[in-house]
Amino acid sequence: MKSRGIAKFLTVIVVAAIIAYIAFFGINAGNYSITPVQKNIRLGLDLRGGVYVLEQAEGNVTQDAMTRAIAIIRNRVDSLGVAQPLIVQQGSNRIRIEIPDVSNPDQVISYLGQTAQLKFVGPDGKVILTGADVKDSKAVYQTDQSGVQQPVVTLVLNAKGTKAFADATKKYYPNHEIISIYLDNKVISAPRVDAEITDGNAVIQGMKDFNEAKNLANLIRAGSLPVTLKQVEYNSVGATLGPSALKASEEAGLYGLIIVLLFMIAFYRLPGLIADIALGIYILINFIVFSLLHVTLDLPGIAGMLLSIGMAVDANIIIFERMKEEMRAGKSIRASLDAGFRKAFVAVFDSNLTTLIAAFVLFFMGAGTVKGFALTLIIGVLASMFTAITVSRFLLKAVVETEFTKNIKVYGA
Repeated sequence: MKSRGIAKFLTVIVVAAIIAYIAFFGINAGNYSITPVQKNIRLGLDLRGGVYVLEQAEGNVTQDAMTRAIAIIRNRVDSLGVAQPLIVQQGSNRIRIEIPDVSNPDQVISYLGQTAQLKFVGPDGKVILTGADVKDSKAVYQTDQSGVQQPVVTLVLNAKGTKAFADATKKYYPNHEIISIYLDNKVISAPRVDAEITDGNAVIQGMKDFNEAKNLANLIRAGSLPVTLKQVEYNSVGATLGPSALKASEEAGLYGLIIVLLFMIAFYRLPGLIADIALGIYILINFIVFSLLHVTLDLPGIAGMLLSIGMAVDANIIIFERMKEEMRAGKSIRASLDAGFRKAFVAVFDSNLTTLIAAFVLFFMGAGTVKGFALTLIIGVLASMFTAITVSRFLLKAVVETEFTKNIKVYGA
């Protein structure tokens, strides 16, 4: 019986240690590899800095239009060379955009939200070309008549656009008339037609710098948005504020965890030590689930996780108090353990169930950071119920089977 209890206890500890090592350090075995959990958990903008915006499509929009809009915005973001952006649909007509580590957030958001409807319009008001007629666009330097290099955007037209542009330049060349180039109904260039252009190439001049030319080329290449977007929510976090918030959160969580661990041992002794081990397993389960679900961890999410840690400890306290009552009533340690878990189960289950109900309501009806808080709380509560009711009980039973001591004071009574 003694050896069986020791074997059970050590098996759980060794298995948990192996899983923890693989989870946090990863493993590579030939073609098979496991990525460390911390690499699969995305940090929110409030922890790493960046910009967040919620755009809403105006008017009645279809799902197809929203899908195309997201794809175009993603192409625009990719052209910026930004790592790990988040671009997702929220509801039926909103797009959530999160971009980390940007130095000029206002300019970036303005760039992403542009409809970018390109038009070449003749002097008679007729549309000659649109963005749909452009096959490619690039920002380059071009030497003007005075020998000065100026940033311009070069366009390569498709077959339809090539013919339309050739016909237009042939028509307007004799009188050197002007073709106006519009972007979102604003004139960005108005060149005079000095030759008939038949090779399918066009140039947009009038760029104030190369960066403006590059952004315009990227916009044209990505395509115009099929919907008009209106900004409904915006937040920018500085590059220094994010990391400082993360450091403060880590320190607060660590100090709080140490205090909880010491409290459990001081007040509940051996069961408290078992609860601390179960709490370590609980934290391990949390991070593994976060990694599998690719959870975005922000400040509200950390708050939800810490709250669920408190609930995990609270469940153990309820159980251990019931055990102490049974031991003081004269029951054996084994009988007190069984009775304590049995009598505490309803209270633990009910408290966790009510928290889960509230968390699910927040998750399905909330938005943004509220959903993050709710998600980590849901994961934490489910994990805490498992560790408090199953892991703690299994480890305590294993310790009791070793007949380590029959002194009820060791069990906090």
